[in-house]
Amino acid sequence: MKITFYGHACFGIEVAGKHLLFDPFITGNELAKDVDIETIPADYILLSHGHEDHVLDAEVIAKRTGAKIVATFEIVTWYGAKGIDGHPMNIGGAWTFPFGKVKMVNAIHSSVLPDGTYGGNPGGFVVETAEGNFYYAGDTALTIDMKMIPITCAPLDFAILPIGDNFTMGLEDAAIAADWVEAKNVIAGHYDTFGYIVVDKDEARKAFAKRSQKLTFLNIGASIDVKDL
Repeated sequence: MKITFYGHACFGIEVAGKHLLFDPFITGNELAKDVDIETIPADYILLSHGHEDHVLDAEVIAKRTGAKIVATFEIVTWYGAKGIDGHPMNIGGAWTFPFGKVKMVNAIHSSVLPDGTYGGNPGGFVVETAEGNFYYAGDTALTIDMKMIPITCAPLDFAILPIGDNFTMGLEDAAIAADWVEAKNVIAGHYDTFGYIVVDKDEARKAFAKRSQKLTFLNIGASIDVKDL
């Protein structure tokens, strides 16, 4: 399983010969200016919620690659009107795809699409595959529902958590979240893109290290194998 960071909260996961792309926001991110979205592979585009900084490039990439949108019913319907195929989900539901099982889990946030259309409930995704299991939290506050993940899902190899504060969890809450979902390896997301969410990386690592967790920051455009976390 290979993990690639495209900036902000956008990650590509290559698993079982399929390319999963989470929350593509690239062309609007100055920090990701060297990423060419025409080269990004995608078989499935998983959208945690409808905010522009998570869906901006989904339509263009989906139309180029033929990728299927995986998101709430409301978001999938919105993209369906644009001629894009999708698989609708909602909180607590799971589905087995060719690459593995996806369960949509709760997130405490908000969700509206760029034109003002209601985006349904925000969520995160727990993905279970033969190559490893992970939790992509999307945008969320710390929520007690996270304690249900180790009970209802397979053990995690890693979690992708927002750490930027202001709009989502900050460092301390994200470290607690890692405890609750029982993830010792955490990849940082949703930080530095805007002035509101700039983080001190050394302080961030310390916050997680206090709980015996490893926090990894990936450079934009960089990849890592799950075995190397």
